[in-house]
Amino acid sequence: MTLSIVGKSALRKDLREKVTGQARFSADLKLPDMLYGRILRSPHPHANVLKVDTSQAIQLPGVFAVVTPFDVPQGRIAPDIGILDTRVRFVGDEVAAVAATDDDTAIRALALIRVEYQILPFVLDPEQALLPDAVAIHDGGNLATGQPLSLERGDVALGFDEADLVLEEEYRIPTHSASPMEPRAALASWKNDSLTIWKSTRGVHVDRQTIAKALEIPPERVRVVGPFLGGGFGNKDDSRLGAITAVLAQRAGKPVRIEYSREEEFVAGRVRHAAKVKTRVGIKNDGTITAIHTVATLDTGAYLASGPGVARRTGQASLYLYYCPNAKYEAWVAYTNRPVAGSYRALGAPQGHFALETLMDRAAEAVGMDPLQFRLKNRVRPEGQPGSRISPPDQIIDSQPVEGGIPFSSNGLEECLLLGAEAFGWNNSVSASESRTGGHDPIPTTGDSTIDLSQESAAYSPVKIGRGMSIMIYRGGPGFTSSAEIEVDNKGRVTLSIGVIDVGEGATTVLAQIAAEVLGTSAEDVNVRSADTLDTPDAPITAGSTATFSTGSAVVEAANQVKSQLLALASTGMEAPINELDCANGKVFVKDDPRRSMRLTEVAKLMEGDCVSAASTIQPGSSDYIVNSFGAHFVEVAVDTDTGAVRVNRYVAAQDSGRIINPKMALNQVEGAISQMLGFALWEELVTDPSTGVTLNASYLQHRVPTIEDYPEIQVIFADIVDPVGPLGAKGLGEVPCPGVAPAIANAIYDAVGIRLNRLPMNPANVLRALAARSLDSTGLGTR
Repeated sequence: MTLSIVGKSALRKDLREKVTGQARFSADLKLPDMLYGRILRSPHPHANVLKVDTSQAIQLPGVFAVVTPFDVPQGRIAPDIGILDTRVRFVGDEVAAVAATDDDTAIRALALIRVEYQILPFVLDPEQALLPDAVAIHDGGNLATGQPLSLERGDVALGFDEADLVLEEEYRIPTHSASPMEPRAALASWKNDSLTIWKSTRGVHVDRQTIAKALEIPPERVRVVGPFLGGGFGNKDDSRLGAITAVLAQRAGKPVRIEYSREEEFVAGRVRHAAKVKTRVGIKNDGTITAIHTVATLDTGAYLASGPGVARRTGQASLYLYYCPNAKYEAWVAYTNRPVAGSYRALGAPQGHFALETLMDRAAEAVGMDPLQFRLKNRVRPEGQPGSRISPPDQIIDSQPVEGGIPFSSNGLEECLLLGAEAFGWNNSVSASESRTGGHDPIPTTGDSTIDLSQESAAYSPVKIGRGMSIMIYRGGPGFTSSAEIEVDNKGRVTLSIGVIDVGEGATTVLAQIAAEVLGTSAEDVNVRSADTLDTPDAPITAGSTATFSTGSAVVEAANQVKSQLLALASTGMEAPINELDCANGKVFVKDDPRRSMRLTEVAKLMEGDCVSAASTIQPGSSDYIVNSFGAHFVEVAVDTDTGAVRVNRYVAAQDSGRIINPKMALNQVEGAISQMLGFALWEELVTDPSTGVTLNASYLQHRVPTIEDYPEIQVIFADIVDPVGPLGAKGLGEVPCPGVAPAIANAIYDAVGIRLNRLPMNPANVLRALAARSLDSTGLGTR
């Protein structure tokens, strides 16, 4: 198939609005007589709410409504979350809410609310939470999923028996915030008994169902609109804010908007799951992997949210990244009295890859193999894993399989390894074991200038250079049932209707390019209507890197149906058989004689009615293949052994995401993922006071996030892969690079200074601690 639209960097659909300031985000929206809402939050990590006295607050001039757990609808946001609850489970949990004429009045009203609490014991550590005598945070105990997850292929016990060497390590990953530019917000308005709500969201149709259920009203009476989104990253999967805003608006009889403060976004927004991951690998002396066993304990915080999905994805690398007949993964998801964890970008995969890929570097070293050669030898191949297929032959294959015997639709992991290694110069690099000297300049730890000691001690250099690498696997795009509708009116105007929301990654542009390619028009001529339950088809949330593949597949099917109708019209007008016609460059033409053609606008005039249209609803995926995306990352770091500071000097990312629909936006996605995960790897941690449960660094002054000065130059390479299952050959991309960053950097730090870091973030304090522990070991005064 010759492509003219796909593969080109069409301008983003939202570019003009965003660069000119015309884009309106949830917090920008206003309605006549709109009130401002605020939420009263718990000062305790665990307590029963016995009484809420709102008498003074409601009498404050300018206050129109106050709601408490005792007077809100009793429907559930999720099985473990109500609109408001008589039990609070973390510092920052919602207790009550007010609506007033202005924000200052709403804040004063909160201070007038008197709450009587029964303080309960609390637990912040997930392992302690799972002990039999731990205080129960929810009915049924603290194992949030009811039972542990256990998945196995082959026999890991037998695999370890066959190994010449068994390595094992435990890894710790802390909680950290997505820190989106836009704190979440919601605006609710009632007209008679129908609700319209504009909110920060990744899924308007999912929100509609959830909010309707919570309010105990039919979904038909709820409209949800997704305005521009200032950074989704998964952590905005939250319908509770929308429900609270809706109840306030109904009670006040006026529209109400609530916008989180930056502190609230840190504390009450969804965070990445803290995790303890214990991984064990068995290998033969020739480097063959015989068994992999991973056990993860995940902290989901006060509510389950996306805990099951996170737990499952944490283990996929252990189960499927390396060719291995014997693999087992177990996971426990624990409730604690900490902020709620959720679907932060690449949910679970960064935790699991950090553990696996740093341990695999140890394995390569233990058998005397170069890390690149070890991965080339053991990578999962296009034919998939050993074993027999278990899934019924007509069943769509899970993008996170356990079983063997199923090939990949495409697998460019080897190409990523070879292309990335060549671009990085891996085989030409001098290893750090031969030369770790990185020059005399200390590495700044705060962005400020530091004193250069090179003149005083030219023979001494605290800065050491190292290189590292990692590989990754991620689901390639098949998700939930997806829909698309396409209409071409009698003036030739094309409208694409999709229920998914563009979360900033450019989904509306990419999907318009796919529709334009099939219809033979330009992406600019495709008008996209999205993210409004009033007039777009039902859709899942934009998540799991599924929009391009899943919704894109529905777009292809709908576009082909419309194309057939257009060709039928043109066949009449051109007196040529349909099978001899095609579309391109805004024309319908005879394939053997392109000079015989009609413009799309001319074809449209032949319609008997106002338009031709088609709708498509599909279950995306394949019953014959696993659809996964892959990548290989290479990095050079400098480590200052005096300060513990780590600087990333060079970064090469090679990705297999099938055919790239829009190269510039794809480049942005990879660079953005790596930049975001540099914070995860090197700096970011949301710290909770163990004695009070209070979040200690809920602001940018204390929560260290990388700035432009921290980012290296990132070279991105896309493997030359066309996926036969994906829409026009594409696979998922947005989250795929995320899991590779932390382990690549950890492996490079080891190469530089000889310490294996098994805790994130790899900040100066943790680096110095590891260096000190190594020094004690070398003197015989300490143990590893």
